[in-house]
Amino acid sequence: MHMLSKERGARYTLLMLPEDQQKRGVIAASAGNHALALCYHGQELQIPVTVVMPLVAPIMKVQACRQYGANVIVKGNDIGECREYALRLAKEQGLLYVNGYDHPHILAGQGTMGLEIVEQVPKIDAVVIPVGGGGLIAGVALAVKALYPHIQVIGVESERCASFSAAMKAGKPVYVKAESTLADGLAVPMVGVNAFATASRLVDKIVTVREEWIAISILRLVECEKAVVEGAGATALAAILAGELPELKGKRNC
Repeated sequence: MHMLSKERGARYTLLMLPEDQQKRGVIAASAGNHALALCYHGQELQIPVTVVMPLVAPIMKVQACRQYGANVIVKGNDIGECREYALRLAKEQGLLYVNGYDHPHILAGQGTMGLEIVEQVPKIDAVVIPVGGGGLIAGVALAVKALYPHIQVIGVESERCASFSAAMKAGKPVYVKAESTLADGLAVPMVGVNAFATASRLVDKIVTVREEWIAISILRLVECEKAVVEGAGATALAAILAGELPELKGKRNC
């Protein structure tokens, strides 16, 4: 689900670019999924893509981005340093910086998942969504609540980077330290401003889960669904297995 949402947002954003910007291209800072999505669809749409990836980015994802023909720059100790460098390059080269979880078109593209959920699954009681920068839950919540206000929207994040919970308590996005987590795709130290403004009024509940439950969820998905799911995608199931959502017992959730 997590990688799929990144794809939708990236493609929609690229398609919405003015023609002159499509020729110049875009740039992003990402350790993995957002970079992969932009690079893949950039190649297909023939739009130049530059991605700045941190030194800790998975080697497989760095190589995959290069195979998609993107200009890949590995620089910076964390995503924050990558972002600063990417923004400088954007200004110097006339590239559009695309935030992977806060650009309005990214949110809109990810929101199409919400539309498909309610089209394909009848009589839903709740949707349980992994949360990192907040883009996915913002887009999905807006789509779902607009059509079916009674459906509960529940966000789940790793306790090692609970930035959305911190933002809800503070009433605005705040910085939290992102520790190493199996859900590396959710390790965003501060939620997006647009994402938070959209999601905060629509999310009914936000819970955090321990790393042990994320690991168990990955294993359970392999055993039962024969699917290898990364930690970010398995985090929603982790909340259910950990007993964090007792109110959903016997109900339909997605």
